[in-house]
This record gives sequence, C-alpha cells and structure tokens, in this order.
Amino acid sequence: MRKLIIIILTGVCFFSCGKTGDVVPSIPVDYTGQIFSPPLNKLSNGGPPQFIPGYGVAGLVIYKTIRGTYVAYDRCSSYQPEKKCAVNIDDSGLTLVDPCSGSKFSLEDGSPVKAPATKVLRRYQVIQTQFTIEVVN
Repeated sequence: MRKLIIIILTGVCFFSCGKTGDVVPSIPVDYTGQIFSPPLNKLSNGGPPQFIPGYGVAGLVIYKTIRGTYVAYDRCSSYQPEKKCAVNIDDSGLTLVDPCSGSKFSLEDGSPVKAPATKVLRRYQVIQTQFTIEVVN
C-alpha cells in the first residue's frame, strides 16, 4: 500500500511540474499576399522584413532569407508571451527585438540570440508560388 501511494504521488508531481504558460498560443492564420504588390514587393528586392497586422497573436513578420526563401513568424515574443510584446526590427536589420525584455531573435530562423528569451518565435508555414505567398499554420 505504501509503495502504491509513493508511485501515485511521484506521478502527480511528475505531470504537474511542467511549464505550460510560456508558449505563444497557436492561433489559426491564413494570409495570402501578392509578391509584387505592397507590402510584400519590398521583400522581392531584398528589402527589410514586412509586418502584417491582424494575424496571429501580435501580427506577422515576413522575411526573405539569405537563401531566397520566405519565412513568417508571429510578432509575439516567445519570452513571457502573455504580455503580447510585438517584436520590431533592430538597427542592424538582422534581428528582431522584444521591446519589453530586450530579447533578440534571428530573422533567418527565429531563434533567440540574446537573453532572456530561450525559445524560438512561433513560425508559420509559407507556401510560395510564382506570384503569391500564403502563410498558414
């Protein structure tokens, strides 16, 4: 009987200790934009990332990587996402910065490059055709 109680208590402790609040919520996204029309036309010429409001938690950021592929992230910082701090492009043009914590994220893959953030930005799937970009999750 004692062993059973210990096993049950260990199981309860094991399953109740995880952090579940530090994740950017998954909100359905279905955005389609024309590559050669505003606001995405700047991306086709190697311009800065473009911010698209009204999608996801804090809007989208769409970027054309060095390899020529498009990536899309939720602008909501992965550090304390409950605050819904929207990341912005920093002065270098290579990273996104969380104005609430000072965390920085790589535009290439969304990974944190400056603490306190330790998790990547929420990334969305990008489907590219000859003339359009579709962002979905």
